[in-house]
Amino acid sequence: MGKHSEKAMTKERLNLGKKGEKTAESYLKKQGYRILQRNFRTNIGEIDLIAEHKKVLVFIEVKTRSDSQFGHPSTGVTPAKQIKIAQTAQNFLARHPVEGRDIRFDVVSVYPSEEDPRQMQVELIQDAFRV
Repeated sequence: MGKHSEKAMTKERLNLGKKGEKTAESYLKKQGYRILQRNFRTNIGEIDLIAEHKKVLVFIEVKTRSDSQFGHPSTGVTPAKQIKIAQTAQNFLARHPVEGRDIRFDVVSVYPSEEDPRQMQVELIQDAFRV
């Protein structure tokens, strides 16, 4: 695969990821989440969405897939990825202290519907992991 093809694939993946994050955000708002921050980045990693849900501070990883070739999107949140998310969350909490608040880690999977691949399906896993 040439450099041009790799760039096109990367751009395509980025566009898919952005579309997935917008789809997830819209879904979460309907579920009563209040989005506080998008794409919080540190030198360790990134958290896609940080939100408040029923007084709980929620760090949300959004996984988007264009098909099921590589399995369910949530399988992309490996134990190593979970540790990076938790370390990034600690960095956020150091900058924005929230004494006495419960926190949790949610995962949102976004993928094409089997009935109509043009429609995206959203699946929310609350309290998806603990570290």
